[in-house]
Amino acid sequence: MPPLSRRHFLTRTASATTAAALAGHHAFSLTPATAANVASGPGRKAPFKVLYSNDATNITSCIAPWRTKGAPLRKEMIEATVDEVAGTGVDAHFLQPGLGMVPMWPSKVIPLKEHYEWIQQRYGTGPDSFGNFVLRGGDVVQVFLDRCKARGQAGFISVRLNDAHHKERAGFEPKDKPGASIGMSVTRHYVAHPEYWLREKSEKGRGYDLVQNWAEREVRVHKFKLIEELCENYDLDGIELDFMRFYNFFRPEETKQAQRRDIMTSFVSDVRALLDRTERNGKRRWLCARVPAILKAHDPLGIHLPSMVAAGLDMVNLSVSYFTVQQTDLAAIRASIPDASVYHELCHSIWNGTKLTPGYDTFSFRRTTKEQYHTTAHLAYARGADGVSAFNFAYYREHGGPGRGPFSEPPFEVFNKIADRQWLAQQPQHWFLAPGWNNPFVRPPILPRKVETGETAVFTLDLAPPKDGWQRDGRLRLQLAPEFPTCKWKAFINGTELAANALVAEPFPNPYPSMLGTPAQMRAWTVPAALLVDGKNKIEFTLESGEAMEMDYFDLAMV
Repeated sequence: MPPLSRRHFLTRTASATTAAALAGHHAFSLTPATAANVASGPGRKAPFKVLYSNDATNITSCIAPWRTKGAPLRKEMIEATVDEVAGTGVDAHFLQPGLGMVPMWPSKVIPLKEHYEWIQQRYGTGPDSFGNFVLRGGDVVQVFLDRCKARGQAGFISVRLNDAHHKERAGFEPKDKPGASIGMSVTRHYVAHPEYWLREKSEKGRGYDLVQNWAEREVRVHKFKLIEELCENYDLDGIELDFMRFYNFFRPEETKQAQRRDIMTSFVSDVRALLDRTERNGKRRWLCARVPAILKAHDPLGIHLPSMVAAGLDMVNLSVSYFTVQQTDLAAIRASIPDASVYHELCHSIWNGTKLTPGYDTFSFRRTTKEQYHTTAHLAYARGADGVSAFNFAYYREHGGPGRGPFSEPPFEVFNKIADRQWLAQQPQHWFLAPGWNNPFVRPPILPRKVETGETAVFTLDLAPPKDGWQRDGRLRLQLAPEFPTCKWKAFINGTELAANALVAEPFPNPYPSMLGTPAQMRAWTVPAALLVDGKNKIEFTLESGEAMEMDYFDLAMV
């Protein structure tokens, strides 16, 4: 017998430990957690470099070259979403077929004819465009996977484990007009069992509070059955378990760390065994998890990545929910799971503003630029990432409520070089810190931050130098609210005071004007290249005079 690899050793050890831990515990496993059914294969890493997430709903919510406003779903639209990233560098395409509650495929777990008849009776609304497509004989998953195969992309299905969209409308009556989207968000079983919700009522009207309690075995079994149906019926390359939609699974006051970890690791183990059981032609089916890039969020969600990797998780997709964020715990996570492929997620937005009108998708947002994508990927590789992923990338296109533009086509050309580490290491750098994900795990949030006269705000930026080091001076900019042109600020990097710079304009051409600072909101300073270090850099801003201000954003351009 050949010697065990480190990964196989951890797999067997964790399997035995998990099996013992689950005995007499309310975590479930559809199959015993033995070394045989969680074995992680040959031990090689997943080969993919650029993952592309397709949430499906963008197909009917965005205006695109292949879709006019209001047009219903057609097979050709699904295919177009695969075609538009073909040849760009994307090598694995992840479809989220809906919200993880109601299938976008012919299903025996939730027969759609019965489901939408109940939706009509309960809410007085008909099927959404995806429901109609499947009811008329279509299959969103099959069309997607066939097109991926034809276009040379690995086809993954990403399953949202606890999505919150529209859950706040579950108690609506027909007179409340819940909208067609309710049909993809709730099921008869969900509505009939409010005892499985994390909170039976949300005081703030948030679907986030009304997602299901994963301490309940039946909740997990139901989700597993949907994944099982996908694995048994489709020739897919892999499954992604999306812990980010939404990041709320347990009542913390009722569960302990060990319980949460046992439940989630057991679920990963079960899905690994399912993928192995249903593989075709001896071809490994990959298992990915989309998880927070912030370690503080892991324990509340039951995530312990070393245990999950030992149980057969191949790929870890590090997400900051809806945003491109540079400052994460990627390096520490990488060190904890050396045998898994790790990806850093890139998104279309770095900062969302306030809602302009009531409803979904009505807020302004600051688009991510190509320089910010390049710099974020460069840092990710420097800290150990194997690749990058893209989420919500289609939403540069027109969608949602009024006043959020101007819109544009997504910058798909970014993918052409996003896996080329040497090329990225020679590009201009645009570092930034923005409000980004206002998550419940980091309080108070890093930004925005109110600063009183005489106070100093201190931040840390992890920076990675270009190939030959920083050679030229750069520029640090600070964006404030409200406009107050007479206030006076000082800035420091690594303890050295910086000289003020009158140039406050964007450091690179920016085709996306939404939420950019006005000249009266901006301050700038010159940054000598010699001040910066590879790793953690201390950034300080001191309000010397003027009224209290809110710091919303700052960036550092090094060219």
